[in-house]
Amino acid sequence: MNNITKICCIGAGYVGGPTMAIIALKCPHIKVTVVDISQPRIDAWNSDELPVYEPGLDEVVKACRGKNLFFSTDIASAIRESQMIFVSVNTPTKKTGLGRGKAADLTYWESAARTIAAESVDNKIIVEKSTVPVRTAEAIEKVLKRNCVDPDVQFDILSNPEFLAEGTAISDLTAPDRVLIGGNINNEAGQAAVDALAEVYANWVPKDQIITANLWSAELSKLAANAFLAQRISSINAMSALCEATGADVAQVAHSIGTDSRIGPKFLNASVGFGGSCFQKDILNLAYICECHGLKEVADYWYSVVGMNDYQKSRFVRRVVSAMFNTIRNKKIAMLGFAFKKDTGDTRETPAIDVGKGLIEDGAQLAIYDPQVKEDQIAYDMEGMMGNITCYKTAKEALQDAHAVTIMTEWDEFKSYDWKEIYDVMQKPAFVFDGRLILDHDHLREIGFIVYALGKPIDPFIKSAEGA
Repeated sequence: MNNITKICCIGAGYVGGPTMAIIALKCPHIKVTVVDISQPRIDAWNSDELPVYEPGLDEVVKACRGKNLFFSTDIASAIRESQMIFVSVNTPTKKTGLGRGKAADLTYWESAARTIAAESVDNKIIVEKSTVPVRTAEAIEKVLKRNCVDPDVQFDILSNPEFLAEGTAISDLTAPDRVLIGGNINNEAGQAAVDALAEVYANWVPKDQIITANLWSAELSKLAANAFLAQRISSINAMSALCEATGADVAQVAHSIGTDSRIGPKFLNASVGFGGSCFQKDILNLAYICECHGLKEVADYWYSVVGMNDYQKSRFVRRVVSAMFNTIRNKKIAMLGFAFKKDTGDTRETPAIDVGKGLIEDGAQLAIYDPQVKEDQIAYDMEGMMGNITCYKTAKEALQDAHAVTIMTEWDEFKSYDWKEIYDVMQKPAFVFDGRLILDHDHLREIGFIVYALGKPIDPFIKSAEGA
């Protein structure tokens, strides 16, 4: 089955949609169909307003849609006609039962596997694109074989984890550091399946950047990659707390250690905390797997990475409250940014949620502005707290008469604002709490702002307000 001409992807979300769009763009000879049970989501993919915001995605989809890229809710037909099926469904952390709060919930994955088995009448290559626990392929293979009517149908399962960063997904897909394909490389059929997927990627990825491994190594590599990246963020955030206590500057520390070729500069930007759909979920899943194998000390190590992230968010809230004379009740606090990072509208696990809840618990009135996050998404994330939240279409409205502004997302536009004009319309003293370290703090102080820059020497005004 080396000559792949028909691919389908189950799951039209942040990973499935962009990944299939790039495959369609780079492989015009392959028909790519993206299917999902959600009609509104599929309608959005077929419209001018895509359900996923990602720089460059619109152009790619419009170039291929209706030619060799299709979006549909007819899952059964897509499965039947495809030779290769990517599964890119949500694998959230379990909320109830054994492993709740830690283990991955594979409900959607198993459902997809049962549907594939029921509709398959010829051999299929099944590609794990969702982030899954180690040895998921083994369980899925059992589901496929036990639920397929025709015992002669062969399913070859591959692991092809995504290593995308939201906001740069298109460039990550078009020029990846590597493509990892895991399969049963010790038998002929498994190796043929690996080769078939490798040939798809070889249409635009250099062959020396296509890495093959066994299934279990590939599955674990995705969890390990996210755990290592999150670990770096938590490490520099831990240093930011120490920097504030000692008068050091975390940016200078990060630059110093980042010039060491053994360490490198990436993921050393101190911030209010990491977010997104993967980091926390994957670390908790990794730690849970360690627990299940009796590796308690290893599990505790990885849990501490998440613990440091939680500490950083709560520390930020405490700093806001203490700097504003230990009372923020009924004070308007503008929150610039709600997405977990710039160039995306994704709010999953965004630090803004926990920081916002912490400020509201102390009585604040939040004024939120984000250029890509819609009010209904904020209402979903902040359920039960919208009585203390007003969402604005412009930053100017959010900042009018605010006592303080918190920078929660590193959107470039925030750096270009006229901060003198902002100062003039805010209550005095006017506070800026920069949780992303993107503003010119000296300039803000010259204007008259009281500035808290995470990981930087503490402003004398804030020290005196906190009784230091």
